[in-house]
Amino acid sequence: MQYLKAKFIITLLGVVTLLQSNMLRAQHQVKEIAFHLYTDSLKKGTYNYINVDALLDNEQWRPMDTSRISFASSSGQWSGNNLIVDKNIAQDSIIVKAFLKSSPIMVIEKTIYIKKNKDPEVLPSLQDVLNSDNSRSKKRRS
Repeated sequence: MQYLKAKFIITLLGVVTLLQSNMLRAQHQVKEIAFHLYTDSLKKGTYNYINVDALLDNEQWRPMDTSRISFASSSGQWSGNNLIVDKNIAQDSIIVKAFLKSSPIMVIEKTIYIKKNKDPEVLPSLQDVLNSDNSRSKKRRS
């Protein structure tokens, strides 16, 4: 009997703790969502992470994922927060939308251009980079 009482009390404490943490989390409402992209263009044939952050009512920014945000776009396929752009795409840009699931009227939209220049097959060496910076600095001083 004593064992059952102890188990009941432990279970009850666990439930109360869980409810309190959910209540604390629920207290902070989303005031705004925004794109904070890591790049200024999308690359073809690869995963492009689309970063959406939320401004909470306590004035803190928090990252959002697909548990709280829905994504839509004019082209490409989604895998979580990643937009996969077909390597044969002919468009020069994609319109990306993000919706807050708890308030679908809170939506943001951005046109993101597709990278046109190809990545170099061989990256410049450290010496090449340092030399190119020096030549730019000399031009500025003149």
